[in-house]
Amino acid sequence: MSDTRRRVKVYTLNEDRQWDDRGTGHVSSTFVERLKGISLLVRAESDGSLLLESKISPNTAYQKQQDTLIVWSEAENYDLALSFQEKAGCDEIWEKICQVQGKDPALEITQDPIDESEEERFEEMPETSHLVELPPCELARLEEIADLVTSVLSSPIRREKLALALMSEGYMKKLLQLFQVCEDLDNREGLHHLYEIVRGVLFLNKAALFEVMFSDDCIMDVVGCLEFDPSLVQPKKHREFLTKTAKFKEVIPITDSELRQKIHQTYRVQYIQDIILPTPSVFEENFLSTLTSFIFFNKVEIVSMLQEDEKFLTEVFAQLTDEATEDSKRRELVNFFKEFCAFSQTLQPQNRDAFFKTLANLGILPALEIVMGMDDLQVRAAATDIFSYLVEFSPSMVREFVMQEPQQTDDDVLLINVVIKQMICDSDPELGGAVQLMGLLRTLIDPENMLAPTNKTEKTEFLSFFYKYCMQVLTVPLLASTKDPIAVSFPIVNACLCLSDNFQTAQLLALILELLTFCVEHHTYHIKTYIMNKDLLRRVLVLMNSKHTFLALCALRFMRRIIGQKDEYYNRYIVKGNLFEPVINTLLDNGTRYNLLNSAIIELFEFIKVEDIKSLIAHIIDNYYKALESIEYVQTFKGLKGRYEQEKDRQTLRLNSRYRRDARTLDEDEDEEMWFNEDGEAIEKSRPEEEFPESFGKYMEAKKVKESDNKENFPKRTPTGSFKFTFSHSAGAANGTNGANCKPVTSPTSAASPNGSPAKSATPPATPVTAMVGLVDYPDDEDEEDEDEEQSPRKRPRLGS
Repeated sequence: MSDTRRRVKVYTLNEDRQWDDRGTGHVSSTFVERLKGISLLVRAESDGSLLLESKISPNTAYQKQQDTLIVWSEAENYDLALSFQEKAGCDEIWEKICQVQGKDPALEITQDPIDESEEERFEEMPETSHLVELPPCELARLEEIADLVTSVLSSPIRREKLALALMSEGYMKKLLQLFQVCEDLDNREGLHHLYEIVRGVLFLNKAALFEVMFSDDCIMDVVGCLEFDPSLVQPKKHREFLTKTAKFKEVIPITDSELRQKIHQTYRVQYIQDIILPTPSVFEENFLSTLTSFIFFNKVEIVSMLQEDEKFLTEVFAQLTDEATEDSKRRELVNFFKEFCAFSQTLQPQNRDAFFKTLANLGILPALEIVMGMDDLQVRAAATDIFSYLVEFSPSMVREFVMQEPQQTDDDVLLINVVIKQMICDSDPELGGAVQLMGLLRTLIDPENMLAPTNKTEKTEFLSFFYKYCMQVLTVPLLASTKDPIAVSFPIVNACLCLSDNFQTAQLLALILELLTFCVEHHTYHIKTYIMNKDLLRRVLVLMNSKHTFLALCALRFMRRIIGQKDEYYNRYIVKGNLFEPVINTLLDNGTRYNLLNSAIIELFEFIKVEDIKSLIAHIIDNYYKALESIEYVQTFKGLKGRYEQEKDRQTLRLNSRYRRDARTLDEDEDEEMWFNEDGEAIEKSRPEEEFPESFGKYMEAKKVKESDNKENFPKRTPTGSFKFTFSHSAGAANGTNGANCKPVTSPTSAASPNGSPAKSATPPATPVTAMVGLVDYPDDEDEEDEDEEQSPRKRPRLGS
């Protein structure tokens, strides 16, 4: 019992005057040696860690609010609050605080928050040094009361005194009764004074006064007083709005009268704060902080009470998903859940987790599939807001649900495809809904939030799902804009498409391109496969012709992000498709205008130059340099040409160096008198330098053929440093016949053994030569041959193709 009674939530007030939840635990009051006094200790119920350790100071002003709250300040900008689960626990701790300070527990504030400056100023006013004396509550004294209330607002200590006086003898209720008299008599002067009084009382910022003013008996009179602003010619009609226009709809009857009263009270107080009172910036920063706290804690109570009512939520979901439910009823249910989710943001993290898990278990996501597909714009907007709460809370929960759907439904009604359809079919000229949905899709496909250790395969599984079932729907507008017949096969969005080059269509295509650009950067393999299979970049670059420059820039940004990956698969795809052509045409059409489009295109080519992407540089120079060489206001294209020439020189130098080295080797091999052609016939070795490259080319070709056909015939280096050769045995060799005679090249040390006898490896059995073999195996041949494959003109893709 004591554990429940002492269970509390710890809150601190942040710089925005909002309460931050610091955790849930159990409070106790005990003597702490280190602090030399009785202190409040709160230990977390989860792990026993210390959430709060606060000495009860004799001079600190503690306030008891709403029977379950204790609020105080420990420093100039550090406010604390304990929210108790039970009133009994709050009373126990309050009595302990009052005992330490020597105060009567019947009070709801233990001290006047006096600082030195206030105390000095207070001492200068002897007539009010210890008490604010209120005039009698009469019509004739309203002006005097209004002047008193207004005069104390600049002094915290006098505000405290006035609040205590107003709470005594039911003074506040008597004032509000005078409002009814003034209104019946149409006493405008008295009503204007009451406006000043009530507004000033609200700025006293005292929870005990709010409890009285916002009770069922008084709140409408408070609203009535605030209608008669002296600065207005005619009074506002706030009460009429609250009682007639604003209708409280119980989507499911609420049997708990306390819960119903709390909902009414919270709505009305929120209305006072948001609609009636001036903006907080006009007044001191902390004038309405307690009013904000009052609303905050009310919302916490409402959500907690609703969540604990299992029958209520079960009935709500049953009607929401029932096909027989009328559209108007379903609209009310969706709006209820929207407000419910908004209120849930006041819960502490662990309670908010439990809240959303409860909604998920009851079937909120299948219900959203139904309502997001409805024609009612208000319903769709509310459902989108609910979906955003769920995605922000747990993208993994939403992904887990949608990956189970293909087993149960068609592609057209998958939740993500429904979301994509709503994005594509947004009727708002500014595409406000589409922007919101695009942000949610981006969150769902972001690998950064797919790294949960509990499910290491989530990234792979979900991206495979998305590219299989959803990507083709997302890209329908792009494909349709290029007259692709694939788009016709998706009736889910076909009816929404407007293919004219208008502003709304351009905005939609820009949103889709932004998402695809994000995919290029974060998805690598999946998006690469999709781009190449669909030839997507070619279709996107069609949009370079759009009259909307921002859309052309989006298409260019998509290509820039692809090139930024520095992936040779992408580069070969761009080269093969001549995909620089639309970009260069746009650059030339733009002429000498210095604008964002011009700068973006120049930056694309500058990136290629700086990063020295050789395949793209060669393609650009070979195919487009004549069109670009006249552009001299930047050095980008001359720089590309310079890079191209440097690479050609390097390749030529490397090739000649290789030729010279092999020629030198052949000259030094004095034992080698013959050269073999491709048929294995011995021919005299050509010595003239001008014939060497052609012979060397034959030699290298035959060498590569031999290496690929029979790697075991490679010469092997012996321990002495010589080379050991093996030869292929033909049918003739098997029958004992000899082929053409040849001598393998050997080093001098391998010709004979140390004792002068012939080395066994020096004279292999005579066999027919079926293919050429390398005469010398250089240790770095393999690396240089690989490099040759990439760099030599023979291996590089032809630039004109």
